[in-house]
Amino acid sequence: MTGSDSIRSGRGHRRGGTTFLLVGVLAAIAVGLGFLFLLGGGDDDPDSAANRTADLFRVAEGGFSITVPASGELAALNQVEIRSPIEGGAVITYIVAEGGHVKKGDTLIEFAQEELRNELKDAELDVLTAQNEFDAAMNAVAIQRSENASLLSQAEVDVRLAELALQQWEMGEYESMKKGLELEVETTRQNRDRVKEKYQQSILLAEKGFISKDELKQDEIELIELEANLAIAELDLRTYLQYQVQIDRAEKESAVARAKEELDRVKQQNEAELQSRQGDLETARDQLVIMQERRDEDAKQLERSIVKAPQDGMVVYASSLQNSGWRGDNNQPPQIGTEVRQNDLIMLLPDVSQMIASVMVHESLSGRISPGQRATVIADALNTQPIRGSVLSIGVLAQTGNNWRDPNRRDYTVKVLLEDVTGLGLKPSMRCRAEILLDRVIEAVYVPIQAVQHQGPQAFVYVRQGSGYAQRAVAVGRSSELNWEILEGLEVGERVLLREPDPAEVISKLNLPPVQEDAVAEEDALAGAPPGAVIPVIPGGGPAGGAAAPAGSGPGAGRGNMDPSAMLSRMDANGDGMLQKTEVPEQMQGLFDRLDANGDGSIDSAEMAAMAAMRGGGAGGGGPGSREGEGRGEDRERERDGGDDDRGDDDAADEDRGDTDRGSATGD
Repeated sequence: MTGSDSIRSGRGHRRGGTTFLLVGVLAAIAVGLGFLFLLGGGDDDPDSAANRTADLFRVAEGGFSITVPASGELAALNQVEIRSPIEGGAVITYIVAEGGHVKKGDTLIEFAQEELRNELKDAELDVLTAQNEFDAAMNAVAIQRSENASLLSQAEVDVRLAELALQQWEMGEYESMKKGLELEVETTRQNRDRVKEKYQQSILLAEKGFISKDELKQDEIELIELEANLAIAELDLRTYLQYQVQIDRAEKESAVARAKEELDRVKQQNEAELQSRQGDLETARDQLVIMQERRDEDAKQLERSIVKAPQDGMVVYASSLQNSGWRGDNNQPPQIGTEVRQNDLIMLLPDVSQMIASVMVHESLSGRISPGQRATVIADALNTQPIRGSVLSIGVLAQTGNNWRDPNRRDYTVKVLLEDVTGLGLKPSMRCRAEILLDRVIEAVYVPIQAVQHQGPQAFVYVRQGSGYAQRAVAVGRSSELNWEILEGLEVGERVLLREPDPAEVISKLNLPPVQEDAVAEEDALAGAPPGAVIPVIPGGGPAGGAAAPAGSGPGAGRGNMDPSAMLSRMDANGDGMLQKTEVPEQMQGLFDRLDANGDGSIDSAEMAAMAAMRGGGAGGGGPGSREGEGRGEDRERERDGGDDDRGDDDAADEDRGDTDRGSATGD
């Protein structure tokens, strides 16, 4: 009996003897090395037996969750703005410390009261004065004659001033305005002519390719603007000469006429003023009422100088908020001595007993989110403690240009209402991560996402068959970040490959639609085969019958490789164009530092592409028509000739791997 036969026999008796222990050790080693290979790590030799075994997954049946990752910050569901209630300027003499918690009715701010008290005293004096004026109005007859003389003199002065104003306009203002408008028209016309000539030259230069279309367009826009400016200047001149001159003249002459009429009216009024004592008395009474109202308002201002908390909450200064409009000196927080104006925002009182997570979700996923969906939120400050919640609302409009790496990215704001945050010490603006549960796949056949490949509309997998792998079409359903639901094409227990096979490993392939430049070569290689047929492949990697596959049509070309940029975009929860360790699936976190080539604590698109190349994802590389593919095919043949014992170990490890993966995937 050969070594491989011994291992296969021992597989049926795992609970007894040395054979069981040997198989268990080999399976554990194979599973461990398999995970390393999936993440781009493992043995330096990608063709080693351990790596080949770890690339297999036994098709499982179970369930998994479909979630949307997102990131953002925490905020209070309810908060109150505290603004300055004092008319004009006010100086802070007391302010509660930021970050503390206050109760309803606690003193938040006190403003300087000395000036307010002085204003109240002045208002009380004004009331007393108005009272005296009211009394004096009854005795106004004695002083009316002197007042009449003064009013008459003032009216005569007003007539003289109106006549001088008319002369000033006629001799100076009119001519000055006219010449200024004429100068504007002439200046604009000459500038227009200059730009017009420049534009004509630019047309010739653009036709010869000396300047760009953009430069030509800029000259054209400048010419259009000057044409418009010239038309406006000419219109201003015509309007002034035709209308404004007449308006100004009419106003000046009307002022003279009114002044003369006023003189006549004053003469008549002086005669009747002695009889208007009752009117003066009423006026004094009204003034007294106004002064009393002003005094009452000043008293209220003094009362408002002490600001009380309208609700329980945490104190957050306006200076700590972005775009709050805070105008403190050098952006310093409000403090004793800070002067604020009426209605200035000074602080917020967020009620931290009810918190929400405001997170950003890419527009491609926003349509799948609706209020009420369950979510899990983890605040960065709490690190690993999950907080349960539900979607409260989705933004109506997308936020644009928040990511400088991708200014065209569109994200929607999703607000998640958190449950039971008592005692967690959460604060507004804390960074957080969230996973919004979209759906659960229950009792379904599934495989890891890397097992499914696409070419055109067809999804397919590589199934273990004998000593190699056969390409098989599958129908896929829902997917998560880790798994694909298989609707048909696979049975539970079958083993699928989690990578692109080497050409020498493929024993049959589908008649799939060709892709781009490989279309003609693929059609020649598969000529005469019905759609969807399985085409046997010779060990060298080409179709059976001697047809050689064209260069570049191997595993790296014309197949559904995972696009590194697409993978980066899918896992990039906070949309910064890079992957942090917290954004990477748990299976990949073990090799995060290895993928982070420059050691900056994040993985960028270049490092993702390097990972894909390390896993054999380069376009056109290693194809069946390339020398590298031929070399690997020969190595595989030599392995098959002398590697039966190793293949027995692989089979045992494969079976254990399928059992292990089935248990972890159904852990939802």
